This record gives sequence, C-alpha cells and structure tokens, in this order.
Amino acid sequence: MTAHAHGTFDVKGTPDPSVGKDAVPGRLLIDKQFHGDLVGTSKGLMLTAGDVAKGSAGYVAIELVTGTLGGRSGSFALQHSGTMTNGVQELSVKVVPGSAVGQLAGLGGTMTIKIDSGKHFYDFEYTLPGQ
Repeated sequence: MTAHAHGTFDVKGTPDPSVGKDAVPGRLLIDKQFHGDLVGTSKGLMLTAGDVAKGSAGYVAIELVTGTLGGRSGSFALQHSGTMTNGVQELSVKVVPGSAVGQLAGLGGTMTIKIDSGKHFYDFEYTLPGQ
C-alpha cells in the first residue's frame, strides 16, 4: 500500500570549502530540517553546473535523511537529479534502493519538491513493508 507524507523543509546550502567558489562542477554541502509527516534532518552533497541566472542548469545530489516517517524511525538516502532549461524545471528525487535502515528498512518511494515564495514543500509517496 502506498502512503503519502506532506510538509515543509528548511534547507541551507554551503559552498564546499575544499573547492573554489567558481569551480565547475560547483559543490554544495546541504543541511535540511523536515517538518510535517516526515520529521527529521538530512545532510548531503550537491554537484551543480550551468547558469541559474540565465535559466539553464543542472544538479545531482545525495542526502541522508534521519528521522521519523509514519510513526517509524530510521534513516534513508535520497538521490536527486534536476535540470532547468530556459526556466523550465525537471526534478527526480527517489529513495536509494537498499539505503533505509532501522524501522524504515525496505522503504521505497519518490519525493516531489515545490518552492513557493521561497518556502520549500515536499510530497513524499512511499511504501514500507508491513504497511
């Protein structure tokens, strides 16, 4: 059975100090706080290229989420792949197969992210064994 989790998250991206400011690909260290049906934190690494100011760019990222989902606690990894072409965005965020541990072992799913007026929202469609 598929379940849905909804909520918001706060994100902070910090340029990776081990590479220069204008490095290609760019590297950001990610810290997030999830609120709502998924409560927890994450840390990750994002690689970027392109020119966001001109409306075309891309990124990939992996983040490790630790928290509580559907009354179960544990951690899992999310894999991001995103592009923006002339201002049109495409984004895929999926649970990395085999990455979930603790009470979230066996978790699978996809996350949709929306940004509205600078606020980040998520919709997480997921499955858990024994759900």
